Amino acid sequence: MDISEQSHAAIASVLEEALKRYASAGEESVLTDIHLLPNQDSGELIILDDDENVLARTVIAEWVNYEGDDFYMEIEPLLRAEVTALKEQGLLDKLSLMKPYSFVLVDDEKETVADLLLMDDNETLFLNDELLKGLDEELDAFLKDLLEK
Repeated sequence: MDISEQSHAAIASVLEEALKRYASAGEESVLTDIHLLPNQDSGELIILDDDENVLARTVIAEWVNYEGDDFYMEIEPLLRAEVTALKEQGLLDKLSLMKPYSFVLVDDEKETVADLLLMDDNETLFLNDELLKGLDEELDAFLKDLLEK
């Protein structure tokens, strides 16, 4: 899904607005996830904390009345890129959030659709589809080889 530069800016802005609540002020806040809740009908993107309190919201014009069945698959890379950009800019390093915490894409029932980014003190390897590609076949081959001996 292609979105305008204005929509990219709106997503970045709403994420930054939500994260301002956790700007370093001394003591770390206990939070395990920041939820990104997009709405396919209204085009709204709502950022929530663990207690489902709204941290920020905006409307993305290209999402309004999106007709496809693949809405979450289409927007996942967009949101992942925006969250990753915040990390690369160092904005996530200045937050008073206890690590680890995650940025999570959720659906209307607040069920996890995808983990977008995991922030941890350690260099945690975040599993994604590209990394796991072919793992089942490799494990099956290993088990078959093991059982034949």
